[in-house]
Amino acid sequence: MATFVLVHPAWLGGWCWSKVASRLRELRHAVYAPTLTGLGERAHLANPDVGLSTHVEDVASLVQFEDLRDIILVGTSSAGTAITGVADVIPDRISSLIYLDAFLPSDGQCTFDLMPTERRATLEALVETEGDGWLLPRFAPPPWPIILRDLWQFTDESDVAWMLTRLRPTPVRHFTQPVRVTPGRTDAIRRAYIRCTGMRMPAPPFDRAAAFARSTPGWQCVEIDATHLSYVTHPDKVTAALLDLANGGPSETARQVST
Repeated sequence: MATFVLVHPAWLGGWCWSKVASRLRELRHAVYAPTLTGLGERAHLANPDVGLSTHVEDVASLVQFEDLRDIILVGTSSAGTAITGVADVIPDRISSLIYLDAFLPSDGQCTFDLMPTERRATLEALVETEGDGWLLPRFAPPPWPIILRDLWQFTDESDVAWMLTRLRPTPVRHFTQPVRVTPGRTDAIRRAYIRCTGMRMPAPPFDRAAAFARSTPGWQCVEIDATHLSYVTHPDKVTAALLDLANGGPSETARQVST
C-alpha cells in the first residue's frame, strides 16, 4: 500500500483533504494531511515571521518524525511551491511528487512570481488594507461566500458552510518567500501534474504548469473535469487520479476520470 502526504494551500488546513483521505484509507493506504503553521487548527500560531520556509519545515518534519519513506507527496494550488521546497530538503524520502492544479516554481521563484500581475496586485492590496501588512485575508475582494459559490463554483451548500467555518488568513510570506531547488538533487523523484479543467475562470499559472508537464520528459499529466478545489467538490475524481498516478499511470482509469 502507498503512503500519501497531502499538503493544503493557503487559507485552508489539513481538514480540506478529509474526503480524499477517507477514500484512500478505505483502500488501506496510509494518509497524512498536516496543517501548516498559522492555518486551520494552528491559526493561533500565525505571526509575521511564518512563511514558505516554515511550511516546508512543517511537512519535512512530519515525514522525518513519522519515519515515512517512499511517500507520494501531493500539493495543490500554493502548496505546489511548498512541496517543491520539501523535495529539496528530503529527496530520499519521496518517491513521487504530484501537483494538483498547483503552482510549479523554479529555483528562486515565489508563488507571487507565478501569478498574473493584476492578481498579485489585488492580493498585495488586501494584505495592506485588511491584513496589517502581513496577512492575506482571502483570494479576492468579494467575501468568501461569493468566492466559493461564484469563482470556485461550489454547488453544495453544505460544502460552503463547512468551508466558511474553517478558512483562515494566511501569512503573506507563504506567497513571497522564494523556494530553493538544488540542481540534480531531486532528479530521481517521479513527477506528475493533475490539471482541473472544470473552472469557468482562466488560470494561466496552472495551464502553463500543465503544458510544461506534458512536454517535459519524466513528467506525466492527467486532466480531470473538476473545479480548482476538486478535493472538496470532486473527491472521487481526485482519488482515482492519485491512485492511477501512484500505480505508474496515467492509465485508462485516469483518462476516464475526466469524463
